[in-house]
Amino acid sequence: MNLRFPHCDSLLLLATTLGAAQTASPPAPASSAKSAKPAATTIPAPDPGEIAAGVYSNRTFGFTFKLPFGWVDRTDFMRQDSADAKADPSTSFVLLATFERPPEASGDTVNSAVIIAVESVSSYPGLKDASQYLGPVAEIAKSKSFTAINEPYDFPVDGKPIVRQDFSKKLAGLTMVQSSLAMLHGPYVLSVTFIAGNLDDITETLDNLRFGRAPPAKHH
Repeated sequence: MNLRFPHCDSLLLLATTLGAAQTASPPAPASSAKSAKPAATTIPAPDPGEIAAGVYSNRTFGFTFKLPFGWVDRTDFMRQDSADAKADPSTSFVLLATFERPPEASGDTVNSAVIIAVESVSSYPGLKDASQYLGPVAEIAKSKSFTAINEPYDFPVDGKPIVRQDFSKKLAGLTMVQSSLAMLHGPYVLSVTFIAGNLDDITETLDNLRFGRAPPAKHH
């Protein structure tokens, strides 16, 4: 069953508004109309996690992500933008935002990025599984000129029931690929969004995401 959520939370727009190839300034979650959105049940603010020795870890959600060598952490900027937009941290929260290069730095390639965020399940009445959450993601992606490469499909990571969908778009002579992963975790939806120039690069970066065990060591 496909559900429609006409008033998606602002974090749902993160990946499709990045402009990751030639971003002039740190991207902000786009605002969405909220006047008709049902009130979400109040839940505790999520565990923000921490970065130590180049590895982000979050005990509450049980995963780690090893930041690729040389990538920059812009989590605080994203969280501040969300706060400026008056997003309720108990319903939507950026856990990690990391980019291959500073978003304000120009370049002739897609600026690869990983955005990890959580949203309250109660923000989406009737949400029963993660594949339904990807419905609004696909609609927003389409509105931003992304084309779905595939339908949502099961993509378990370390045994966790995760759903994935991939998108692509042409951008200033480049191809931008977005992979959106989602899973339900108690009262939250955990989403992980990868941006890169191709699926191979996403696959390599995705190897740094681990549930219940440490990420693999990489030598440079």
